[in-house]
Amino acid sequence: MIDPPRIRCRSVSLDDSRFPDGFHPTLQRILLGRGVTELKPLTLGNLHGPGLLGGIAEAAGLLADAVCESQDILIAGDFDADGATGTALAVLALRDLGASQVRFRVPNRFEFGYGLSPGLVDSLKPEIPDLLVTVDSGIACHDGVKMARDLGSKVIITDHHLPGDSLPGANAIVNPNCSEDGFPSKALAGVGVMFYVLGAVRAQLRQRGWFSAKRNEPNLARYLDLVALGTVADMVPLDFNNRILVNGGMQRIRAGHARAGILSLLRAGKRDYRHVVASDLGFTVAPRLNAAGRLEDMSIGIRCLLSEDHEEAGAWVQQLEEYNISRRQMQAQMQDEAMRQLQELLRNIKEKTRLPPCVCLHDTHWHQGIVGLVASRVKDALHRPAIVFAPESEDSDLLKGSGRSVRGMHMRDLLAHVDSHHPGLILHFGGHAMAAGLTLKAEDLERFKAALDESAKVVLDGRQLSREIVTDGELAAADLNLDFAQQIRDLGPWGQQFPEPLFEGAFEVLDQKIVGGAHLKMVLRPADGHEPVDAIAFGTLPEELPSKNALRALFHLDVNHFRGDRSCQLRIEHLVSI
Repeated sequence: MIDPPRIRCRSVSLDDSRFPDGFHPTLQRILLGRGVTELKPLTLGNLHGPGLLGGIAEAAGLLADAVCESQDILIAGDFDADGATGTALAVLALRDLGASQVRFRVPNRFEFGYGLSPGLVDSLKPEIPDLLVTVDSGIACHDGVKMARDLGSKVIITDHHLPGDSLPGANAIVNPNCSEDGFPSKALAGVGVMFYVLGAVRAQLRQRGWFSAKRNEPNLARYLDLVALGTVADMVPLDFNNRILVNGGMQRIRAGHARAGILSLLRAGKRDYRHVVASDLGFTVAPRLNAAGRLEDMSIGIRCLLSEDHEEAGAWVQQLEEYNISRRQMQAQMQDEAMRQLQELLRNIKEKTRLPPCVCLHDTHWHQGIVGLVASRVKDALHRPAIVFAPESEDSDLLKGSGRSVRGMHMRDLLAHVDSHHPGLILHFGGHAMAAGLTLKAEDLERFKAALDESAKVVLDGRQLSREIVTDGELAAADLNLDFAQQIRDLGPWGQQFPEPLFEGAFEVLDQKIVGGAHLKMVLRPADGHEPVDAIAFGTLPEELPSKNALRALFHLDVNHFRGDRSCQLRIEHLVSI
């Protein structure tokens, strides 16, 4: 019932190339396949200027006033890694710029829910700030913004989520995804938006003569490690602009100039900061940071990022590590239960050749902080958009849902279609093309499932969601070496919509053994008889090999660092029947 993936090689033409003479043709093919036709250095000087980012002048003016007048500034963050890094960035940089009163508040998802909610604003009443600045949220928080302004705060929204039909009544809004905003990159993460705003604040203060011999003008590039972490963690597309930001942060991390908390999180994940790549941030650091927001309070993660002391940061990381262990245990149990529900769903499908266009799962015992992770696994298993629901709390009649989608189905647009045709069914929703969140009444779940199925069919308009793996073709055996692996690594950072090169190849298996209890370590010889090369297939056992002596694989060419040595290694992603 679930079709095997179709494997397709990217089709590119070297005629489009504007690369220098002598640049390796395979590297040209890799970049052309990702829309890059020439080599441009990933330097800060090549960033898009802030001038076309709507609302940034107004926001910078308000923040510059607040700095110069010693106003009380409150940063209202979000409970994921993007929000946490953006909040830490804002607090640290504003202090560097000379702000004397800067504090932060991040909503506890179990108490206040997402964003600048009325409940969160109400909790600020004893100490209403002069200026309230949101990070990675706020674009859908009409009631919270109005309440804050009625209480006397000026409000700046910095966000990157897609807006609804109307905008909140803030004093300034900075969001590249607002209608008619002229900023060239719509892919900025929340932390990236905040980085731009802070740069504009520094420019305003410079014009006002704020900096002097006694007050140095700060170099905001020192915080690019935070920008890189939040950008990678939020899985926004790595367009050229975001690649510059991430590359700058990676350089700082590799030089040992990162925040103490980031270095401690890398150590907890057994990653060497000197050789860190973007995937280490996404799969090692971000889950540990996110665990606090999923299970408890993201303020712990933010304090870890704010810490200047390595010992103190290590203590915060220990707490985060404990949360992450609990998160993994809960996730494993929820995924097992979700897969059992899926098996029952598939057994009940009358038309055995067709899966539903979108899958909804729910259990009264599931945890709302974990549903997004489970939705992602379900999406990967079925290659269908998936929404997973959990109760808001034990005594609530509301459900919190988190959706993950696949290419060809825009998750937020899908929910907007449901909302427009069934007004009031969804109480709240928001998000991106690939991920979204929503709130329902528990009694409306079955009605929502029917409405979602109906809307998904309309949005698809007869198209099928077929699973496809896109490769960069065959790699010559002569290029299976450390030098070429390093050249590929140097072309990064790789990530969302700028994927790490994936190659195809046939090999003879010379040796194999299990390492780490669940990973297959092999020595392979290319089919043309070239020199053997090491390979590893994570989460694969010998019985899963298509043949005892030969295999065809889709793989990444990687640099393996082990006990001070560097070597070429194939990181196998898929085993293909020969």
